[in-house]
Amino acid sequence: MNKDTFTIGFMLFALFFGAGNLIYPPTLGIDAGTAYWTAIIGFIITGVGLPILAVTAISFVKNDARELSDHVHPLFGLIFTSIIYLAIAPFFGIPRAATVAYEMSIEPFTNESSPIPLFIFTVIFFVLVFLFSINPSKMVDQIGQYLTPILLIAIIGLSVGSFLTLDTALTTPTEKYQNGPFFTGFMEGYLTMDAIAALAFGILVVNAFKERGITTRNALVKSTLKAGAIAGISLIVVYSSLGWIGSKMAINGEFTNGGEILSRAASIIFGNFGTLLLGCIVILACFTTSIGLVVASGEFFSKTTKIPYKWVILTVTILSFLIANQGLNTIINYSVPVLVFIYPITIVLILLTFLDRLFGGAKAVYRGAVLLTAVFSLYDGLTAFGFKLQAMTKYIEVLPFFSLGLGWVVPAIVGGLIGLFVDKWRS
Repeated sequence: MNKDTFTIGFMLFALFFGAGNLIYPPTLGIDAGTAYWTAIIGFIITGVGLPILAVTAISFVKNDARELSDHVHPLFGLIFTSIIYLAIAPFFGIPRAATVAYEMSIEPFTNESSPIPLFIFTVIFFVLVFLFSINPSKMVDQIGQYLTPILLIAIIGLSVGSFLTLDTALTTPTEKYQNGPFFTGFMEGYLTMDAIAALAFGILVVNAFKERGITTRNALVKSTLKAGAIAGISLIVVYSSLGWIGSKMAINGEFTNGGEILSRAASIIFGNFGTLLLGCIVILACFTTSIGLVVASGEFFSKTTKIPYKWVILTVTILSFLIANQGLNTIINYSVPVLVFIYPITIVLILLTFLDRLFGGAKAVYRGAVLLTAVFSLYDGLTAFGFKLQAMTKYIEVLPFFSLGLGWVVPAIVGGLIGLFVDKWRS
């Protein structure tokens, strides 16, 4: 592997490693207890494996993530891909990153409940995000060569300190990890929803390799896999370390989220310096992810609307700033139902991309699988939004894996098989 592959791989790691990825593993660790290693393996499979598969899937296409959904229909491709970019960029993803960065790095040092500190922080945060996003080609070097090493050094410092300082015994797993900790961890990794972001980040990786003279499809796929391996190994090491910190914190009180666990651990390990160190980690993690999302959404909407790239990213940045100032709880409340709806469809499109040759790329297979997936994921999204759909629930809850939030899996398979039958019948 050459220097460019490592640079792009580290960039991809930094883009994936946002606020949510920082706080999920400690929660898993404290809940899993003695079943930690079994649970974290399940988490890694979906929290790392699926996003890397998604990035690799993008290397099969010529332009961007829209080509994956164009297999269903060009109009569907335009609408669905636009929804994905709007969800992970200005509406939810970027504002969430900014507010988490504020709450875990600045808020601990302020006693004010007014919105002014958040406003000042987000002004500075988004001005810097915009400046770093203006030149996408430089972004790879800025993140891969400079920001990522700083982020990794900070995380390593926290992790090493934890291994030397936190020597308590692991506790008994909580109820949800007592039976089938592997599958519970598997579902927790699925909930990171990085597979959606991977559709946006994938094209950044492919374009970065193209700018370095790699243009053939096979070479792009191989290079993307290598960069993905670097990002994946880095994520595995970091997730395992952060989860281990959580597993050692059970006797230190009760916590409502992973952020509180890490904040308390950092304070125990390094005192006030630990709080500052964690703040640096969170800001860097959220900052790099925000840059990647601004660049990816800017390039997509600029290409789609023909509006100059700089005006698009300015609009994305301003929208993100305005929504970030609504507060983290508001952002989460509105984002979860949307993500619950689009995530299963995204997974199905990714998997069909790898299975494409088995059914000859038949559009009927894509349409059947996506249609039935969309019906059931729409039900899940509406339910998450608070709608009572009792008339449908009694029929849908009999589906396999419904209790796990995977009621769409069997319909997706059935829809794909129906599509295959229709395609063969037409032939």
